[in-house]
Amino acid sequence: MTAMIKTLFRHLDRFRRDSRGTALVEMALIAPLMLILSAGVFEFGNMIHEKLLMEAGLSDGARFAARCNSQLYTSAGLAINCADVATNITVFGNAAGTGSARIVGWRKADVTVTIGTACHDSVVAGVTQYRSTTAQVCIVRAAGTLAYTGIGMLSLVRIGPMTLNALHEERLIRF
Repeated sequence: MTAMIKTLFRHLDRFRRDSRGTALVEMALIAPLMLILSAGVFEFGNMIHEKLLMEAGLSDGARFAARCNSQLYTSAGLAINCADVATNITVFGNAAGTGSARIVGWRKADVTVTIGTACHDSVVAGVTQYRSTTAQVCIVRAAGTLAYTGIGMLSLVRIGPMTLNALHEERLIRF
């Protein structure tokens, strides 16, 4: 029996000293974790990119709506719906609402542009809240949502679709 134990220890000692194949074992242990981490970084970058495109569109739409004066157009015999045009600019990047959306899957129904419904007093209790030549300052607000479904491999760790939300506010100017 002692000879068998000695033989076993000798084989174990030889196995412990032999370093062939250690890189393969280490790679087999680390590769799945690195693959999931890399997929997470890639998807997070895509999500941030779409969020930035969304915020840029909302900023463009709110800026147009803040300066759009439908009364000026009506006086000239033209008809314009400032909120609708601002929504087109937000989603498509142009006033006509033609072409492809800034972000795949983003629709006009996902964007809300409100013009001048939120008005605030310029001075409250003697303290200037907004610098203005008028008693009230009105705000244009463009808000939007986007269902981000490009999760990819992260669905393996039970991360599902997310909803991105953003908004942009501008002071109503109307030339």
